Amino acid sequence: MADHQRIHPVQDVEAVLPHAPEAHLVPRGASKSDKGDPTGREMEAGQYYSPFQGRRIPVMHSTPPKKRSCFRKCLCWTICLLLLQVIVVAITGGIIYLVFRPKLPKYSVSKLQITQFNLNDDQSLNATFDVSITARNPNKKIGIYYEGGSRINVWYTNTKLCEGGLPKFYQGHRNTTELVVPLSGQTQDASGLLTTLQQQQQQTGNVPITLRVRQPVRIKLGSFKLPKIKFVVRCRLLVDSLSENNDISIQSSSCKFRLRL
Repeated sequence: MADHQRIHPVQDVEAVLPHAPEAHLVPRGASKSDKGDPTGREMEAGQYYSPFQGRRIPVMHSTPPKKRSCFRKCLCWTICLLLLQVIVVAITGGIIYLVFRPKLPKYSVSKLQITQFNLNDDQSLNATFDVSITARNPNKKIGIYYEGGSRINVWYTNTKLCEGGLPKFYQGHRNTTELVVPLSGQTQDASGLLTTLQQQQQQTGNVPITLRVRQPVRIKLGSFKLPKIKFVVRCRLLVDSLSENNDISIQSSSCKFRLRL
């Protein structure tokens, strides 16, 4: 007997299983995402929340640039010009020093002769000195023009005894010049001065006097003459006496030299 094969119908699984309801990720009545874009309902209802609500954004106010006053500009320009002049003078002085190697002139008093030193009836003192001054120019490339207007004074303490001046002359390179300069003067009410001088001579055996020189000169650098300046020389002397027609012995002599513009 032939086997009868029974065929049973198979149900469709997808048809049998009920469809599961879709799970809403966002509750009803709420926006799709707390951080996402707002829904149309919220925008229409005015319930849109901006992330910048409640925050204060700082406002940067641009400050206008400070304007320098006219005074500051003038002061700045003046300082710059002064610095420029100092730099130019320094460079020029450096070049002159390197090229000419300047050295200060030297002065000394080699001899002093008194031709008159007497007290008059009116108590005035007449003094006439002949001073021998030695001037040395040790420079190889620098000459010295001694101009007019020279003043030479001889002082005892704070009293000027006599005065005179150097003649005009030119002193060349590496030159030594000896000048005999006549000086004369008159001092009023000199009886007390003469007494003090004689007492000091007796006590110490010498008399201190001071020779002061102010000499206008012009320096010659090569063939170029500089503007006029002044030599100031001060010599301190110790002599054995101040008496008329005697050979005055200079016991010590020291001279200091300065420049003045």
